[in-house]
Amino acid sequence: MSTFFPAHSPFDEQGAEFEDVRQAAALAASGQRLDRAAAEALYYKASLHTLAQLAHAMRLRLHPEPIVTYVGDRNINYSNVCVCACRFCAFFRAPDQDGGYVISREEMAQKIEETLALGGTQVLLQGGHHPDLPLEWYEDLLRWMRATWPQLHIHAFSPPEIFFWAEKFGLSVTEVLRRLKDAGLHSLPGGGAEILHTGVRAQVSPNKCTAEQWLGVMEEAHKLGLRTTATMMFGHEEEPAHRLDHLFAVREVQDRTHGFTAFIPWTFQPAHTRIDVDPLPAPAYLRLLAVSRLVLDNIANIQASWVTMGPQVAQLALFYGANDFGSLMIEENVVAAAGVSFRMDRSDIHKVIRTAGFTPVQRTMDYTPVVPQPEV
Repeated sequence: MSTFFPAHSPFDEQGAEFEDVRQAAALAASGQRLDRAAAEALYYKASLHTLAQLAHAMRLRLHPEPIVTYVGDRNINYSNVCVCACRFCAFFRAPDQDGGYVISREEMAQKIEETLALGGTQVLLQGGHHPDLPLEWYEDLLRWMRATWPQLHIHAFSPPEIFFWAEKFGLSVTEVLRRLKDAGLHSLPGGGAEILHTGVRAQVSPNKCTAEQWLGVMEEAHKLGLRTTATMMFGHEEEPAHRLDHLFAVREVQDRTHGFTAFIPWTFQPAHTRIDVDPLPAPAYLRLLAVSRLVLDNIANIQASWVTMGPQVAQLALFYGANDFGSLMIEENVVAAAGVSFRMDRSDIHKVIRTAGFTPVQRTMDYTPVVPQPEV
């Protein structure tokens, strides 16, 4: 089954046709691990009310303290030049196309100084698959950043970039990761996951690493002591079952490595891309978020995505399993290129979290609270 027939409310789940939902809900409520059949029953058939109740209860079991965390960072795109030409991307420029750039050190320094002045603690550094930059360019950049701002956490690159460099330079994934770590890389974002199903990736990003290769990069990173996040971009050309494939693939790696600090799902934004679909509505996002919390019992943190969903839906997400509000996101360009431009400063984030009944706490990448906490 991969079609949605959800109950309208918990009252409707009392019929014989919802027996599988009741059994799956009982498993989740008792803290037991969900198998694929239980996940399917909840994802396709449970009411949003039931999913919210189960996911929030699990969130409170994992994080009983009444806080919601967020990180102070800035998303810096070092280049938009990319040979992948993913159909969902509105940000990239082909190597021979006008508008391509590689960031200068002067501009990078300005962005980092602004981030630190605003109380940020890290930068999220990502770019396209640039055909001409040598691996030494990235190593030199990391060394310079580490030497100039030793207090800055460098959360950089993604599995597709790592795999691209390994192939391009004739190195193993492990060697690429080791060299970048030695140069100053602290942790690896979970970008480029989209949907971890090789067939779907062949449709939407045929020039990028496969699902197995993405997962392999993450497993190697974890072995080297690099903590990472995992993400999902859904609502393009995948089927609902592929989203569950994705969750179970991430859970399987986490069982072996325990290296993922958080899971971050968000909905595809189609404007200015080459995929013609309507954006998924908020209930579809909240349904997937809640099921993510329930399936990923071995990943401590689930992030709400205010950048794509806006502050009101992100606030609702705090009752659908999310315990983290993501990033201050002092700068964001990729989602903005697809026509979505929600903006929130620190006081806005604090207000949304407080009005939901929680205390906002700024954290680092590994979820350690920042000391002292910023004044708002």
